[in-house]
Amino acid sequence: MAYCRQEEEDRIIFMIKEDNETRSNVQLAADDPKHPYEEHGLILLNEDINRNCLCLEGMARGPCGEPLKAAFSCFHYSKEDVRGSDCADQSWAVQECMQKYLALSPQ
Repeated sequence: MAYCRQEEEDRIIFMIKEDNETRSNVQLAADDPKHPYEEHGLILLNEDINRNCLCLEGMARGPCGEPLKAAFSCFHYSKEDVRGSDCADQSWAVQECMQKYLALSPQ
């Protein structure tokens, strides 16, 4: 029999083998396309990049933001057998930019 305890903001769940052998009957709610884009994460339901995602907020700004967005877009939309293998130029541009502005990057 499983049991759960709360420690500050963490919930710790202990299970025995038998608890884990049965399939879960949890049903996840489907994404609601009417929610704000920030709620959907990095990739939208239509497979486009969510440029409003908070996860990109810090990375897409600053002197290397544009090269980073170009490299990520290239990788995301790549149709090559080895995904992103056609994005070397964009990836090098990001690396060169980050080396140029190394003092601005978080430590």
